[in-house]
Amino acid sequence: MRIFLTPDEIALERYQIIRPCLSEGASREEIARAAGLTSRTIRLWIGQFNREGLPGLRPHIRKDAGGRRKIVPELAQVIEGLCLRTPPLPVTAIHRSVLVLCQKNKWRAPSYDVVHDICSKISRDIKTLAHEGPSAYEQAFELLHRHEAEAPNEVWQADHAQLDILIFDSNGRAMKPWLTAALDDFSRAVPGYYLGFEPPCSMRIAMTLRQSIWRKEESAWSICGIPDKFYSDRGTDFMSKHIDQVSIDLKFELLNTLPQKPRGKGKMERFFETVAQLFLTDQPGYAPKGYGKVDAVLKLQELDERFRQWLVNDYLQREHSEIGCSPKSRWESKSFVPRLPDTKEELDILLLTVTRPRKVHRDGIRFQGFRYFDISLSGYIGEEVTIRFDPRDLAEILVYADNALVCRAVCFELSDKRTSLKEVIRARSAKRREVRESLTDLLQIADKYVPREKPSLSVVPIVAAPEVEYPKFKIKRFACDE
Repeated sequence: MRIFLTPDEIALERYQIIRPCLSEGASREEIARAAGLTSRTIRLWIGQFNREGLPGLRPHIRKDAGGRRKIVPELAQVIEGLCLRTPPLPVTAIHRSVLVLCQKNKWRAPSYDVVHDICSKISRDIKTLAHEGPSAYEQAFELLHRHEAEAPNEVWQADHAQLDILIFDSNGRAMKPWLTAALDDFSRAVPGYYLGFEPPCSMRIAMTLRQSIWRKEESAWSICGIPDKFYSDRGTDFMSKHIDQVSIDLKFELLNTLPQKPRGKGKMERFFETVAQLFLTDQPGYAPKGYGKVDAVLKLQELDERFRQWLVNDYLQREHSEIGCSPKSRWESKSFVPRLPDTKEELDILLLTVTRPRKVHRDGIRFQGFRYFDISLSGYIGEEVTIRFDPRDLAEILVYADNALVCRAVCFELSDKRTSLKEVIRARSAKRREVRESLTDLLQIADKYVPREKPSLSVVPIVAAPEVEYPKFKIKRFACDE
């Protein structure tokens, strides 16, 4: 094993070699033979010691140490430029080009090792930019600011992911569902999610926010409120007019990643990996890529219930390695009052803004092939209204007129709620009475201010109509007639 000595240790070692010559009168030749050195070296060391003492015996470091000797500075830059060309050239090709250049300019030609050494010492960042382009350079070397929220609900992130599990849709087909989830940046807690077969769209985000913001039924799932900032990528669903309007109504700031730089989403990606590793692997129908033939077992409602139980009872309670505690305890560690709408109906108005205009018919509102009815609609027959609905539950729709909630109209085919015939007849009679009274009042007012002309009572003689004589035709008879 090779041992590297410091300059002071080398100086002391050299002094031990020449000390017999200095103090005992030994000849330089004897010391040189004993140490395996030349007499000239011993004489040089003695002279250095006599002039400078022990420091004079330290080894001298070359002024050009670490540099290259006997190479034109411009030539080194030429070699570096050739090495950075795209597509990359092998060192042998660069060396051949350098030999031709040196012969042309009468420069001292460097060896292959020198050329290889110059190429190998070019910094990796400039090589990446030259050979792989700006995108690869930005991904590998640009400074990345990782933002950490300082309080709950300061920043929420959201994203979509298609889950590697086959489940049955409403038509009995085996499909992979999409999961849209929100994540609190400070605590890594999940305030809400939406599970369904629809591809990423603004409605999925709105439904995720609806569950995220409102209070949950489970006491263990306490995360709620309106975030201050909402961070996402630049997908068309997150940058839609729908989400813009939602952010204005709910008073939170939209933050999007820079164009072509979807960074800062590592926390969401890690959550989806956690879902895959700790939840999906234990579910029937788990079907990652290359897993082979897998049969669907669960329905969407069953998977949704299992995922909700895992999220509330496992993920929110499990210690997170980055924050050192559970997401739930981290979210509850700060004393604050979450911002909430006054009612869930108000939240629906703000979130479910993908509206559908509909006309109220005598039998109700027709939508998605179903008929929705409520007694309150009797006052809006023939008028245009706006409906809002929950895609996960089409049993009822919300009916609005002039931005005010009129009723919750129910589809009898999708709900157990029924309206009796007597209630319908009673509503019709009340509406008819209301219309008749309004008509009478209006006619009376019109007659009061604009009286109608009374018909004349003069007798009009009755003139008899003249008699009309019609020609008589003979009936033609044939021989066969009797």
